[in-house]
Amino acid sequence: MIVTPTSIPDVLIIEPRVFGDDRGFFFESFNQQRFDEAISRRVHFVQDNHSRSNRNVLRGLHYQLPPHPQGKLVRCVQGEVFDVAVDLRRNSSTFGKWVGTLLSAENKRQLWIPEGFAHGFQVVSETAEFLYKTTDFWHPELERSLRWNDPELAIAWPLAEQPILATKDAQAPLLANAEF
Repeated sequence: MIVTPTSIPDVLIIEPRVFGDDRGFFFESFNQQRFDEAISRRVHFVQDNHSRSNRNVLRGLHYQLPPHPQGKLVRCVQGEVFDVAVDLRRNSSTFGKWVGTLLSAENKRQLWIPEGFAHGFQVVSETAEFLYKTTDFWHPELERSLRWNDPELAIAWPLAEQPILATKDAQAPLLANAEF
């Protein structure tokens, strides 16, 4: 696999080695040993999630408060999404900064988003199916959201029109008012 650091060094783009021929393709989508080596620490995933969304749906920016923050290993297995991670680690030199990348069934990329980050994605294809592993269980009482269009974050979403949002995402606070 190829591991590429982003402008926030702890967020990594992971590209599998794909073997293809006239029958189709094969790749190893996850290997615990190689993953731990790539991020230089041991993680334990406890939950896998799968969502399907239509074009222009924007999910996020979601995170969980301590003591149960979630690290996420995300990928798109059908269609294409613009995926975003926002650094919420107050002691980080990249606090409030974001990185974004296109994840698709075609490029087979994954994004590692460590604990302490908000995460969201926008569907840019007709539909998309999105899979992700988490390092902690979902705790609804600890879940929080950031406003997707916070001017302080200035995320360059590839929007052609107003996104389709869940109520909680449309009403999420700005970074300046967020709970950490």
